[in-house]
Amino acid sequence: MGDTIEKIRNVALVGHGGSGKTSVSEALLYNAKVIDRMGRVEDGNTAMDFEPEEIKRVSSITSSLFRYEWKKHSITLIDTPGDQNFFSDSISCMQAADSVIVVIDAVDGVKVQAEEAWEYAASLNIPCAIFINKLDKDRADFSQTFEDAKTSLENPRPIILQLPIGEKENFKGVVDLIEMKAYTYDDKGERTAVDIPSDMMDRVESEKEALIENIAEADDSLLERYLEGETPTDEELKNALKKGIAERVFVPVLCGAATSNIGIDLLADFMAACLPSPADRGAWEAKDENGETVVCNPDPSEPFAGFVFKTVSAFSGLLSFIRTVSGIPGSDGNFFNVTQGTSERFTQLLVPKGKKQENASDVVPGSIVAVAKLKNTKTGDTLCDPSRKVIFDCVKPLPSVISFAVKPKNKGDEDKLQSSIVKLTEEDPSLKLSRDPESKAIILSGLGQIHIETAVERLKRKYNVEVTLELPKIPYRETITKKVRVQGRHKKQSGGHGQFGDCWIQMEPLERGKGFEFVDQIVGGAIPKTYIPAVEKGIIEAAEKGPLAGFPCIDFRVILDDGSYHSVDSSEMAFKIAGSLAFKKAAVEAAPVLLEPIMEITITTPEEFMGDIMGHLNSKRGRVLGMDSKGKNQVVKAHVPLAEFQAYDPELRSMTGGRGKFSMEFSHYEIMPTQEAQKVIEAANKENE
Repeated sequence: MGDTIEKIRNVALVGHGGSGKTSVSEALLYNAKVIDRMGRVEDGNTAMDFEPEEIKRVSSITSSLFRYEWKKHSITLIDTPGDQNFFSDSISCMQAADSVIVVIDAVDGVKVQAEEAWEYAASLNIPCAIFINKLDKDRADFSQTFEDAKTSLENPRPIILQLPIGEKENFKGVVDLIEMKAYTYDDKGERTAVDIPSDMMDRVESEKEALIENIAEADDSLLERYLEGETPTDEELKNALKKGIAERVFVPVLCGAATSNIGIDLLADFMAACLPSPADRGAWEAKDENGETVVCNPDPSEPFAGFVFKTVSAFSGLLSFIRTVSGIPGSDGNFFNVTQGTSERFTQLLVPKGKKQENASDVVPGSIVAVAKLKNTKTGDTLCDPSRKVIFDCVKPLPSVISFAVKPKNKGDEDKLQSSIVKLTEEDPSLKLSRDPESKAIILSGLGQIHIETAVERLKRKYNVEVTLELPKIPYRETITKKVRVQGRHKKQSGGHGQFGDCWIQMEPLERGKGFEFVDQIVGGAIPKTYIPAVEKGIIEAAEKGPLAGFPCIDFRVILDDGSYHSVDSSEMAFKIAGSLAFKKAAVEAAPVLLEPIMEITITTPEEFMGDIMGHLNSKRGRVLGMDSKGKNQVVKAHVPLAEFQAYDPELRSMTGGRGKFSMEFSHYEIMPTQEAQKVIEAANKENE
């Protein structure tokens, strides 16, 4: 089928883990006859969850894409992960979609990742719909779930488009409120048109009236005629519905049960008929090389522009998934990567089909395509025609919340480990690789403990590198708390020239965060100027290991105020040693203390968990800075010691049932309580021995 822009639909399924997004995808693909049987997530045989780690964990860990046809429309379905550990990939793929369907479990209601996805859709101005799933399960409640959605996902407001026929084990069909038709489904998911059940008529008519009022608000002329008593036609309602969705006036709510294949064909019809095409979404804004705004229209005659929103490792090398925005990729097989400032060559454009790809026979603005083996292109890069260099402001990876030191199990795998993790970060930019400058350990940071553990599993499977994980060493520091004056004297005679350096220093504490300050107050040439930098260098090098436990010493001032020298035996080395001796002596006498890093943490949690959160903060030496409300959630800001919060991610998940989230960044250093400091000092000295 030759694609036209108007017939393209790029739809992302988002929501909390376990809401049934992958099952909805499976039913959509089965009904479109692109798979011959509906797989089950529990059985590990779905078209969208095919990575071994996904099958093992029985949940999506990466977004999957599948392009298929439905009633002369070309649909690219994006099934995103609902776990916070992998949510960075979800938001990266959401930006490539023209609409989002939020899948909500009719048993559990709206949960935190659905709320986050909703917020990101709003920030990207993406039109939305809601699909209430699992209406065939025990404790399923359509009305309660809809009320929950109205409260939690209030802007734009949800409006009911369909009503369920029965619930729980009696759920068997759906009423379409626009066409006022009812459908029931048999055990094979086959649909039959039936009369609207008589016991539902009052509610159906009431909801139909409310729907007309809501939809009419998207069209002024329709609203005016409706207020004058005129009843809109079904076609007028559908046009106004499509307009209201595209302009984010409201969010229609549909319903069904994916594993029973109830209502999924109606969802597919709705996606084709009512969700926006790339043409409906309209122009995108980008920046040119001078930072000026450039408008890129979904017009095939414009120069090509698009961006990479996902990168995966395949047998053929790295696959870059591209959302085309304007124009058509050149027939000469060249892109210009504006982000990296390099040209890229490609041999063919591919269409995503789950874990497979097919050659793309037609590409228009709005098409999602994959390209293999681009050399310098990463997720978030903008690709374009060299005749019009523009750059899109792509979604940045979410900040890391947990870090581990990664050590290879087998000696000799250090270099292989580093290069393998780099490849993982190309696929998953929310993984961060760094090296601890003090311990020299390789540090892997991510969005949660499960995120890191999954990366370790992939390291073993893909690159045959086995590793162990340890919490990184805390970067403690030492400082002094009183002012002292000492002499550093180095004298050595061993035939020929000797060594002589003599200096007097005052050492005093500085405010926290001021670092190190050196003041030269030598007068009368007591120490020649050529040797004074050597004294400072000796102090700086000695301060790398403090007197308590060998941690770097910070936040102190040294005043060099006196000394002496020998015209023959003095040298830079002798004064460097004298400076080092002076520091070591002064640091012991100046009442040294241990400093620990204090982090500023921001915790977002539903209100019912606030008691547990506050108690936990107090038990871990946290100090609350303030609290605020954000929708149904409470936001707590606090200062916490890093030593107590390195493994906070699993603790917060346990306390909040996975509904809490946090971010944490370094704030400052503070003196550590004596009892805790003594334990650290003893452990460090034992390790140093």
